[in-house]
Amino acid sequence: MKSRYFPYALTAAIIVGTAIILLWMGRIPMCKCGYIKLLHLETMSSENSQHLMDWYTPSHVLHGFIFYFVLWLVARKLSFGWKLSIATLVEAAWEIAENTDAVINRYREVTIALDYFGDSVLNSVADIFAMIAGFYVARVLPVWASIAIIIVSEVVVIYFIRDGLALNIIMLLYPLDAIREWQGAG
Repeated sequence: MKSRYFPYALTAAIIVGTAIILLWMGRIPMCKCGYIKLLHLETMSSENSQHLMDWYTPSHVLHGFIFYFVLWLVARKLSFGWKLSIATLVEAAWEIAENTDAVINRYREVTIALDYFGDSVLNSVADIFAMIAGFYVARVLPVWASIAIIIVSEVVVIYFIRDGLALNIIMLLYPLDAIREWQGAG
């Protein structure tokens, strides 16, 4: 009989493995500035996506909400630990894909992130932990509260930086000049 803690150990291994893969890909471990900030809120900066948290951290928390909902729908018989492992694997895969030259160049071509050169490994790992936090929060909140948090989070981030999870997805998959111009005017 497998231990009920195995999925949590697997989740930890996925996080460590992701960091190793990102380092192998040539991602920098931490900001080239030489220090670590808990929160960096300047988007048009070489330090964006280099520290622990930034304006894109709420998007990763929302990933946790979304992954929890999807896994609740399609994998109800799995334990919470296994659902968490699956969600972490998906988030880790995104962090790896997001830091490939193809996706970095896509961001630079179709969004306002002209100076984006990828995340530091520290930021990527922190993003995975943000997703895990969102996954845990979604587990205990009623659906209406989760939806309210998603909406408020998106509105706040869009208000302050003219970007967010929904706009990010739109601009990566089907870029619209009107959105890019609006984002650039901010």
